Amino acid sequence: MSLSPPKPAPLRAAALIVAAGRGTRMGGDIPKQYQLLGGEAVLTRTIRAMAAHRQVSEVIVVRHAGDTELYEAARPELDVPLCDVAGGESRAASVRAGLLAVSPGIDLVLIHDGARPLVGVGLVEGVVQALADAPGAAPGLAVTDALWQGAATVSAILPRAGLYRAQTPQGFHVDAIRAAYDACPEGGADDVEVALAHGLDIAITPGDEDNLKLTRPGDFARAEAILKARQMIDIRTGNGFDVHRFGPGDHVMLAGIAVPHHRGLQGHSDADVGLHSVTDAIYGALAAGDIGQHFPPSDPQWKGAESHVFLTHATDLATAQGFTITHADLTLICEAPKIGPHAPDMRRELARALRIDPARVSVKATTSERLGFTGREEGIAALATVTLVKP
Repeated sequence: MSLSPPKPAPLRAAALIVAAGRGTRMGGDIPKQYQLLGGEAVLTRTIRAMAAHRQVSEVIVVRHAGDTELYEAARPELDVPLCDVAGGESRAASVRAGLLAVSPGIDLVLIHDGARPLVGVGLVEGVVQALADAPGAAPGLAVTDALWQGAATVSAILPRAGLYRAQTPQGFHVDAIRAAYDACPEGGADDVEVALAHGLDIAITPGDEDNLKLTRPGDFARAEAILKARQMIDIRTGNGFDVHRFGPGDHVMLAGIAVPHHRGLQGHSDADVGLHSVTDAIYGALAAGDIGQHFPPSDPQWKGAESHVFLTHATDLATAQGFTITHADLTLICEAPKIGPHAPDMRRELARALRIDPARVSVKATTSERLGFTGREEGIAALATVTLVKP
């Protein structure tokens, strides 16, 4: 039986956040992107929301040159690179400055308003998925209200069929949108207008009423209400358990680390009992079955597979459903090999695979006091617990 061809690597995206405006319609002593929403600067929330998507590899903030102190106070800590560039005299000039800062090797750019702090991972995912088949994609909300034309009185009723309210992020293949801006230096109402003028097809993806742009003072009250409603946080806990027996070999794979030993662990894959238990814990928290359902041992393509493939799949599944992995606890049960000297490397490797801070990962070991199969050194068992949170 021939093996299935390997899946292409996910496209890498940059989040380009346009935050150089003055926001005069909002009022206040400082620009709206630095005003507080739920105790945090609007821009802080916007940056963090865009960085949460699994394919965002860097975040670029285009800010006003005079906002250095405000920006530094609002800048959050991220797991991906975050840089800032000075904006221009117009939105188009600011976007062009941001596009020039996109790193080589980045495939996609997601251009987002700095004053849209409530954008969800699911909305961003829709844009990214659409870019697999189109040079551009943007979220929109179908117009449902009647449209009037007039001044003091109504002069006409306009048809609303096929009309959408535009939102961001508006996503593009990097080379395509750069070429579009080069051909249209004066810009447009938004990035989609620039792309359309250059002949690019733009897919419309589902928008979200919560993804409002803060423009006038009343918008803050609405955003605060949305945040309050989101306090009903979905918290999931999952457990995973796995066992593998010893066999011939000169090392064992544990939590992604090759640990020297006079025997190896036996299994259809690389038999990493640690990664298998963490993977099953994620599936359990998602109520998504177990590792055997997603990667059947009867399928020869998984024979000898590295177990990080399984863990990445589980992590991606959690992210696609809007969850963040906030904690992982792994216990390895064996008499040998000694785990302690390798535990720091295991923590770092697990944290990398789970895309969280190592401070949120625990790896520890215990023996079974010479009792049972682990006590007889016939194999290794592992128990894992993970916590998922959906805001």
